[in-house]
Amino acid sequence: MNKKPIVVLLAAALSPMASAVLAAEDTVDIPRLVVTSDPLGNRTSDELIQPVTVIAGDELNQKRASTIGETLDGLPGVHNADFGQGVGRPVVRGLQGSRVKVLEDGLSTSDISGEGADHAIGMDAGRADQIEVFRGPATLLYGSGAAGGVINVRSNRFNPEFGDSPRVDGQMLYGWNGHDRQGRLGLELPMGDSFVLRTDYGVRRTIDFDIDGYQQKDQQVGRKDKLQNSEVENDVFSITGLYKGDWGFAGLGYSTWETQYGIPEVFLGVGEEEQEKIRAKNDRFDFRSEINDPLPGFSAARLKMAYTSYRQQEIGSEFDNGAFVESEVETRFNNNETEMRLEMVHNPIGDWEGVVGLQFNDRDFEAEGEGHSHGGGDEHGGGFYIRGNDTRTVGLFVLEELPTYFGHFEVAARVDHVRSSTDDLDEARDIDLPSGEELQQSAILGSNSFTPFSLSAGTLVEVDPAHHFRMSVTRSQRAPSAEQLYAFGSHAAAGTVEIGDPNLGKETYTNFEVGFDRHVGAFRYELTTFYNYVDDFIYLAAQNDGTGQAIEIEGDTLVVNEQQNAKLYGAEFGAITDLIDGPIPLSMRLSTDHVRGKLSNGENIPRMSPTRVGIGFDTSYADWDFSLDYRRVFKQTKTAVTESNTDGYNLVSFDANWSPASLKGAEIFIQGRNLLNEDGRRHTSFFKDESPILGRTIYTGIRFDFGG
Repeated sequence: MNKKPIVVLLAAALSPMASAVLAAEDTVDIPRLVVTSDPLGNRTSDELIQPVTVIAGDELNQKRASTIGETLDGLPGVHNADFGQGVGRPVVRGLQGSRVKVLEDGLSTSDISGEGADHAIGMDAGRADQIEVFRGPATLLYGSGAAGGVINVRSNRFNPEFGDSPRVDGQMLYGWNGHDRQGRLGLELPMGDSFVLRTDYGVRRTIDFDIDGYQQKDQQVGRKDKLQNSEVENDVFSITGLYKGDWGFAGLGYSTWETQYGIPEVFLGVGEEEQEKIRAKNDRFDFRSEINDPLPGFSAARLKMAYTSYRQQEIGSEFDNGAFVESEVETRFNNNETEMRLEMVHNPIGDWEGVVGLQFNDRDFEAEGEGHSHGGGDEHGGGFYIRGNDTRTVGLFVLEELPTYFGHFEVAARVDHVRSSTDDLDEARDIDLPSGEELQQSAILGSNSFTPFSLSAGTLVEVDPAHHFRMSVTRSQRAPSAEQLYAFGSHAAAGTVEIGDPNLGKETYTNFEVGFDRHVGAFRYELTTFYNYVDDFIYLAAQNDGTGQAIEIEGDTLVVNEQQNAKLYGAEFGAITDLIDGPIPLSMRLSTDHVRGKLSNGENIPRMSPTRVGIGFDTSYADWDFSLDYRRVFKQTKTAVTESNTDGYNLVSFDANWSPASLKGAEIFIQGRNLLNEDGRRHTSFFKDESPILGRTIYTGIRFDFGG
């Protein structure tokens, strides 16, 4: 492991200046942010054994972006895997897709982002009131899809606390890059002491965005400084009613999310060319309830339910020498998903406090059309590289905490039953290889069943009033995802022809974690190290043509889902030092993270997050708040067989907020991103060689929160 960036920052943190600040006895008031996705329901991230980052309030407003991946990019251990501005998926410790579970108010977003890197996460990040990031395996809390981590986006929709008068909040924003117009308006209407009605609407419209240089790596001709086919349109709406009393609360809500975005690709206006757009719509009904003292022996019962209907179309437009010819829907997706989660917090049994729970998910996925397939399509989903499938999951879990004289001790266990079955096709599918041989997938694949079982134990030691030591070990299992089992065809997003294997087994993660932090005082920091050994890790293996070259079919690399043992290890460090306390205070922030992923045969796991280091400064004067940040993303040379290296780049950003008393609950802000106008490419992205990061971007806008 390359320890140089970590050593540099630790040395800076422990320099004489930092040590002098450390000696100060001033107490810093840090807001208490409860981690709402924690089953016990009353603990902060500082009280949890697993590393959790919580962002809310001013920090969230500063980081807030149009996608969840972009919003969280830069947090310790979290990167963004973008696909243009329409898609931003979080990467946690080098893992992404179906290994990182994204929740909306405690339940799955129920989209199809796991079935394609060009598919957006079906939720509005602008509605977030608090975001909670669990780094590392969280299968004990949320099942197989959380083997890499969990991200819970909490809105204010089901918050039982509300004022006695109407409240209006929102934001209006304009970005010069891409003529980016965004707006959100929320309304809270209390109707007596017991009932509240909440509604919100958000909108975004852009044109193609600016970049530095050519769009495609090694491109020599065509348009410069423009990310072609990158425009985005978003519309979101929700309405929620919540009733509360001494017994608890219950809330029922409806939300809809609709998007249309282009897949960035070079357009020369010469010969026959095609551009792709994606149009998606998500309709969702949610129910949330918490009941106090529901049964003898239990202090609280929490019930969460959601039904989601997700629809997506992939639209191809054909051009001839730059002139539009026609558009057609190439692939349609339908995903209907029902999820329920019940948590029962029991009264103390001796000194033990804990929760038992039940989780149920029923998912019906369908795809039809020619889309990504090399083998033709039919009404049963043979046209997409994953055929239609139904997956039903039932999980039981328990988490127990024991206070000790040195801190507390925690154990947890979970067992799931996952049953997945595919649609039958009219005939077998086939793919012709350049050698003349043929790959086949049977018309009838039947069903697969898995019973993942997970256990964890950990402790938090209160070294002294200012320091914590954390240590945990987790053994968690993950069932293969649908695309790993049933893929068979071209995956345009990755430039691959993917072959699944219905005989794949479970992945088993054994994760060791050690952390140390200082959580009070003028100097605060957190250092976490982890080692994650994976039995039967599922990965895409490029197929060799016998000469050392990868087999290609119509320009796409042939890859097969295979299993091999693997290991992932790394470290994360973050610190903040209050350098000056006075009318013009000054704080300094430091951060770094590093992850390494290797297969047992010595090869690298693809799309591993590159090492980063960052430094930032915060200050304020009168009605103004200022922040300046620098982040170095290092070159990634630890690549898989079919990957290319990715150069490093520098990111500089600033934030300025003006909130005078005369605005009475509003603030005007200006933000700058990528001020150096770097031509950076994210190694975590499937599309890094075709789509760089956005060029220099300046945003201005106003936030407001009145009444309540």
